[in-house]
Amino acid sequence: MKKLLVLGVIAVAATGSQAVELFNNGAATAGTPPLSVIRLGGSLLGAGAQSSIPNLVADNFSVTGAGWNVESLNFFSYQSFAGSVFTFNSVTWSVVSGDVTSGTVVASGTTAVTNGGLAGYRVSSTTLTNTDRAIFQLNANVTDFSLPAGNYWLRWGMAGSLASGPWQPPTADGVVGNGVQSLANAAFAQVVDAGDGQGVEFPFIIQGSVVPEPGSVALMLVGGLALVAAVRRRRQD
Repeated sequence: MKKLLVLGVIAVAATGSQAVELFNNGAATAGTPPLSVIRLGGSLLGAGAQSSIPNLVADNFSVTGAGWNVESLNFFSYQSFAGSVFTFNSVTWSVVSGDVTSGTVVASGTTAVTNGGLAGYRVSSTTLTNTDRAIFQLNANVTDFSLPAGNYWLRWGMAGSLASGPWQPPTADGVVGNGVQSLANAAFAQVVDAGDGQGVEFPFIIQGSVVPEPGSVALMLVGGLALVAAVRRRRQD
């Protein structure tokens, strides 16, 4: 009974936390009304991210501490002239350690997506009221996987029911970054905005839970043993 109680306390403490945002690579839209405006000097509306071809995009992230338990991935995309209707079916994704093209695939899958809501619209500074390119959040509830501390690339492409797209817009802040793209299964290369010759970042969110540090697990064990001792004292009293 004592062993079962201790193990139960540790299990609840280690796995009972709800999913949280582990990483956010930048907002897909900003402002009121929410928009993704082509940055000053730029001309890129979106990069092709059609998983059926396949055209894929990718961006990097880092895991710190004892690691992450990943439970879901959130993407942002538009299909031109969708009429603000959610038209997406699935996302094909992979997490890669090392080189974005030839590195080790840590986790991957093709996952059905659900509608995370209309995030806003991709527009230019002269067409702020245009609604042809409605950006939606795509929620992918992936099979849980763990990532130890390190540097990774998230690669993805999407499938939708319309002819145009899916397209991957850059982050709404217009920051210069190192987002990359693979066309027709070729090697990944940096996405460069033809308007200003600069790179871009792509929005995505990783959700899950943080792996407890070894010291935290030890504290859980001590707390569990203290609880067992308290229960035993009450029974003796």
